[in-house]
Amino acid sequence: MRAVGVRRRVARRGGGLAAAVAALALLAACGASTGTGNGGTNMPGMPASTAHDGSLTAGSGGGMPSPAAPAPSSTGTSVAIKNLAFTPGTLTVPAGTTVTWTNADEEPHTVSADNGGPFHSSPLDTGGVFRYTFAKPGTYTYYCTIHPFMHGTVVVRP
Repeated sequence: MRAVGVRRRVARRGGGLAAAVAALALLAACGASTGTGNGGTNMPGMPASTAHDGSLTAGSGGGMPSPAAPAPSSTGTSVAIKNLAFTPGTLTVPAGTTVTWTNADEEPHTVSADNGGPFHSSPLDTGGVFRYTFAKPGTYTYYCTIHPFMHGTVVVRP
């Protein structure tokens, strides 16, 4: 009689062990990575992640977003800072125009003229605004000192 009771307990424990092993195998399969940051699913519009070799993989979700390609030239007076990019990438304005940069990202950014140029913002938090009036014609390139891969250009016409 005692052997029957022992066999029943072992069978119950063995069944639970099998269920636990199956659950772990399922979890391991769900977490398998192909180096793209989201299990290999390539979803349009999702930010990129850093692959195992340190390179960025476009549209793969998770991780650090990839810098957006510079937008075409525009003739407005505003630049949005969004998705780790200045949009538009190039802005053309007449001399005397005040250009406004607005940070729409969740991370702080700066707007700083290249090569010691005439304008430099303090870090802009989300919703932060920086304005600069371009008095002289010329081409002014700038970047974010926090994210130096972010670049933009303002072309000032006479």
